[in-house]
Amino acid sequence: MLQKWAFSGRFKGYSFQSFQKDLISGVVVGIIAIPLGMAFAIASGVKPEYGIYTTIIAGILISLFGGSKFQIGGPTGAFIPILFGIVATYGFENLLIAGFMAGIILFLMGIFKLGSLIKFIPRPVTIGFTSGIAIIIFVGQVPNFLGLDQIEKHELFLDNMREIVLHISEINIYSLLTASICLIILLLTPKFFPKVPGSLIALLISTGIATIFYPTQVATIGSTFGDIPSKLPNFQFPDITFERIKQLIQPAFVIAMLGAIESLLSAVVADGMTNSKHNSNRELVGQGLANMVTPLFGGIPATGAIARTATNIKTGAVSPFSGVIHGVVVLLVLLLFAPYASKIPLASMAPIIMLVAWNMSERRVFYHVLKTKTEDSLVLVVTFLLTVFMNLTVAVEVGLILAVVLFTKRMSDIIVTEKALPNPETKHEKMDTHIVTDSHDCPQISIYNVEGPLFFGAAQAFEQQIMKSINYRPKVLLLRLSRVPFMDTTGEARLASIFKDFSKHGIVLISGIKPQPKSVLQKTGLYELIGEENFFEHTGDAIDYALSQVNRHKCLGCRHFAFKECQVLSGVEKKVVKKRSVSLS
Repeated sequence: MLQKWAFSGRFKGYSFQSFQKDLISGVVVGIIAIPLGMAFAIASGVKPEYGIYTTIIAGILISLFGGSKFQIGGPTGAFIPILFGIVATYGFENLLIAGFMAGIILFLMGIFKLGSLIKFIPRPVTIGFTSGIAIIIFVGQVPNFLGLDQIEKHELFLDNMREIVLHISEINIYSLLTASICLIILLLTPKFFPKVPGSLIALLISTGIATIFYPTQVATIGSTFGDIPSKLPNFQFPDITFERIKQLIQPAFVIAMLGAIESLLSAVVADGMTNSKHNSNRELVGQGLANMVTPLFGGIPATGAIARTATNIKTGAVSPFSGVIHGVVVLLVLLLFAPYASKIPLASMAPIIMLVAWNMSERRVFYHVLKTKTEDSLVLVVTFLLTVFMNLTVAVEVGLILAVVLFTKRMSDIIVTEKALPNPETKHEKMDTHIVTDSHDCPQISIYNVEGPLFFGAAQAFEQQIMKSINYRPKVLLLRLSRVPFMDTTGEARLASIFKDFSKHGIVLISGIKPQPKSVLQKTGLYELIGEENFFEHTGDAIDYALSQVNRHKCLGCRHFAFKECQVLSGVEKKVVKKRSVSLS
């Protein structure tokens, strides 16, 4: 079944020319992925080879079983603070279990078709935590950039900043020189050699200089983590217990949610670059499978990598096979050149990760949302600050809650309930609200225009507005609901309360009700209680019925109403006004 899913329709019309394009793309992306995989692993608090294992296994599985033809999967910068916190709190073995559990969550999300729900996460929340993660990653690489070897790493941002300040006098000039060389090459390579992978060139040159001129003066991968083995680790199923599941369910859920968001964002970017369309649910299934298998070989959590996916597309990839080739390239490098990777200085890795953090910071979008000075700006800033100074879990939870509360407040302000009368100065004497005043109203028929969603955030204001203005007990209450697109049970309960109170002395008529609110009233029984005969498609029909229910000769104050004979109170003078019948819509 999985084989059929992996290949159905994704390699249609595949040719040798297609393979050539995929081969070039796969090799280029594979070369780029090697230093990134190691760097992300080191920044996450684990050995560099675990990043390589993740790049190989997750990269191949995500390409085969994911929902995007061009997605490149592997370890990403967005995971760094999450994984570092898990390793620091629970240990590496529990990180593998949390990653495995996250894979199950992602797989189930895809199976139950929850991929589309990710789009309901407000953009200020995603921009806020992405920018916050970028800050954490960038600052986290400052010690390696400056060569602060004895610095202690903490989970909280402020603690890490304090450590940097306390040890700033211990800068290693050789590390600073190595990192600066790497950074300069990283910045200049795209300008002069746009088709050359800058990270690899920067890594090779800076490593070569450090190895030749001051080999013992800078910390390297080998001196810090030991030599990288030239093979994949053995298969080992983690020791999962019920206690560990309870302990790790929250970290696993955070990994799954972040992985889902990042992978689907990357797939959307790929869609925009290729004019294609990914399958979000299938993408989650592929991500789930990858994250279930990768921990069995010592790999860390993986997701879709936006930068590598974009590079894959720009270098001409035409199918998921380029992602498979990228994983194979990394495997071959591991088998053939692993001993050389041990000589890479940590100072050479720092600028690479810093540049990734800079590129993922969403700084332009952040400023764009911030300068609007709206509720979105508040959600953005709160999510950003909580991500930096607390953690991603708290930031996303608070950000989502704040966004929902502000959205509810905004939607409740949209509901408008106003009294209306026919306006003789408009064509067909359309219903108008501004002509209703204390001295110009109808005491027997109250007509209300209701606009906006009638839900829990607005229902109370709706009821109060109605009840406050009908204290003189008119004979007929007509509610025009043609501009109410949605009603929930709270809105229905408020409408029921109005009906219950008003029906003691008059009748309630409703015109123009939409299918969704009508369905709610039918399901709760309020539709039957009000009476089908009191629902009208057009306001004009409701007015005609209302006129048959009132005493036309006792109407005062409705100077512009559709009564042929209406007694009007104008100041202290009472007179009979002959009026034409009105056609209302």
